[in-house]
Amino acid sequence: MSLVLASNSPRRKQLLALGGWVFRVEPALVDENPLPGEDCLGYVLRLAQSKAQAIAEHSPLGDIIIAADTTVVDGSQILGKPVDALEAESMLRQLRGRQHQVYTALAVVRRSDNFMIMDWCVTDVPMRAYSDEEMRAYIATGDPLDKAGAYAIQHPDFKPVDGLQGCFANVMGLPLCHLVRTLARLGINADRNIPQACQKELQYSCSFFPLVIGRSEI
Repeated sequence: MSLVLASNSPRRKQLLALGGWVFRVEPALVDENPLPGEDCLGYVLRLAQSKAQAIAEHSPLGDIIIAADTTVVDGSQILGKPVDALEAESMLRQLRGRQHQVYTALAVVRRSDNFMIMDWCVTDVPMRAYSDEEMRAYIATGDPLDKAGAYAIQHPDFKPVDGLQGCFANVMGLPLCHLVRTLARLGINADRNIPQACQKELQYSCSFFPLVIGRSEI
């Protein structure tokens, strides 16, 4: 079997590599606009499924396809990637000093029989009260423009999040412990201790992973 990551995200490639798996990258191009009346969970589940199916249509039978979709949610509002610096500033002002949620859905397809397993993770994200100067300096780097909600939790200078209690990897775009238990259902196990590798890589002490590993859902 060959693992295929249906994303060109550097963050997802970085996180998936922590499992010691060999994989190839095949980005899936799908329409990411929300449907009328669609809620945040339905949105990320639909997009993850669509991405996985798009790659499965032309993949060899030995492939295992991993697709994910992540979005930032403030109340019931889905915040996608900002179109320009002005929208990035508007999003960062909206989120500043408040808590919002990040949702990620996973879809894993076993190409041999097109069996699909889906999972999802939600994390409460408390944003710090960064100054206007910090915010504008961060926007000037261009980093917010390809990020849902206009920020990267892992940015070494801006560091927009303060006091996170949930899954750091989920906010980056790939909840690794959820992926581990999903792949295990297909008989695919990591060669490494994923929680340990994740915490070391992200320099984050996680109390969330025992709730996920070994359970069928959360």
